[in-house]
This record gives sequence, C-alpha cells and structure tokens, in this order.
Amino acid sequence: MEVGEFVFGILMLIVTILSAWAVLRELKKRNFFAVAFAAVSFGLFGWYSFMTITNQLFPGLWS
Repeated sequence: MEVGEFVFGILMLIVTILSAWAVLRELKKRNFFAVAFAAVSFGLFGWYSFMTITNQLFPGLWS
C-alpha cells in the first residue's frame, strides 16, 4: 500500500464532503447552475475517492 495514493484518496474525500455541502448551500440560494456544478463535482470526486481508497485497502478487488 502506497501512502501517497491513500493520502490523495483522503484529500479527494474531503473535496467530496465540501461538494456535498456546496450542493445543499446552493439549493437554499436557488442557484441551480451552481447546484449542477457542485453535484457533478460531488459525483466525480466521490467516485474517484471511493475507488482510490478501496483500491488501496483491498488491492485486486476490482481487477
């Protein structure tokens, strides 16, 4: 397990949490362009962080 890749996955998880917070905040403001952008960011960064962390914890699981 490489520590650098695991730390990068954790950083992407933090970005995912911030994106989820941005979706909720912008829904309150009714700024739907920002909601769409934050939702796409949440999906992409969330998937990337999930796959990076699971790949580091369980190597060969998705192979």
